[in-house]
Amino acid sequence: MARVIAIANQKGGVGKTTTAVNLAASLAAAEQRTLLIDGDPQGNATSGVGISADGIDRSVYHVLLGESNIEGATHRGVQFPLLDVVPATPDLAGAEVELVDRPERERQMRKAVDAVRDQYDYVLIDCPPSLGLITINMLAAADALLIPLQCEYYALEGLSQLLNTVHLVQRSVNEALTIDGVLLTMYDARLNLSRQVAADAREYFGAQVFKNVVPRNVRLAEAPSFGKPIILYDIASIGAQSYMSVAEELITRTNNRSK
Repeated sequence: MARVIAIANQKGGVGKTTTAVNLAASLAAAEQRTLLIDGDPQGNATSGVGISADGIDRSVYHVLLGESNIEGATHRGVQFPLLDVVPATPDLAGAEVELVDRPERERQMRKAVDAVRDQYDYVLIDCPPSLGLITINMLAAADALLIPLQCEYYALEGLSQLLNTVHLVQRSVNEALTIDGVLLTMYDARLNLSRQVAADAREYFGAQVFKNVVPRNVRLAEAPSFGKPIILYDIASIGAQSYMSVAEELITRTNNRSK
């Protein structure tokens, strides 16, 4: 039975999609059956794994509106035998409006994901950088939330808004939602600021913060333009090594939780 993890932070540019793509790829490479759902209308996770807009017939948009089940929108064996992807296209932005009058509008994605839980070990959902109805749907479908946190000024400022949304979802549509972890991204050990943000995050979130961090890495920034996860673009890079370590840590955490 899959663990469903929503990767969310309403602040853009924090490494959210980079984490979704590379953690999904690293889990698949570690022989975990993985489904990556691109819940962001920008579709960057979709292009980041090499799926072009021309090759998309059904997407998350059709799943949310009940026009397709999740299997009908899934691209199988994307760059790895164990990595499946449900892509996004810009029309997903319209789902915010189209869902408004639907009954159980916040639970559409949950129903879809529940139907395929037994086919995967992990389902990762890349949420949009906003706190609207699409994000609520993704959080309602998830068992847990993974928050990427960039090691820069104001990093912790916007988290209160995200945590308020989590509490709202817990009270209304998904009381079992937990925070699985906080992942420090864009870390630069040479900078006092990075070390301070890391220390503040560990003080606030405690053991929820991943021991492994994702450093700033040029190869990691280049990989999306080639439509490849970092472990295919440059396996020897520090970015690739970091995400593989994060995947190992996540697997260990999941196994410990199920004991």
